[in-house]
Amino acid sequence: MAQVQYIGTGRRKSSVARVRLVPGDGTITINKRDVEDYVPYATLREIIKQPLVITETLGSYDILVNVDGGGFTGQAGAIRHGVARALLTVDPDFRPALKAAGLLTRDPRMKERKKPGLKGARRAPQFSKR
Repeated sequence: MAQVQYIGTGRRKSSVARVRLVPGDGTITINKRDVEDYVPYATLREIIKQPLVITETLGSYDILVNVDGGGFTGQAGAIRHGVARALLTVDPDFRPALKAAGLLTRDPRMKERKKPGLKGARRAPQFSKR
């Protein structure tokens, strides 16, 4: 018998998270590791759980995540985005609450590219009179 699962893809900065929600007791597994082992900061773990708290589904779904690219913060944001999108497939009535919290919008902020003649995106070479 096939088990029901809900899929969502989340992105932030250079991170991409493929999220599966499976009915369960609320365990979160990221890249085959427990969330406590994978994410070092409690604040980032709260960010991951945000969509579940808003929709009052915390503890009713197991979250299985494959995430790649970026750092801890970008990955946490990507997972949050993916969980929110997966919750929409669970119940479309969650949309207004998730939308109001801003969890369905992909964060457009990216690293600015380096420009020619500069040392970074905006950092200019040190000025010297001679």
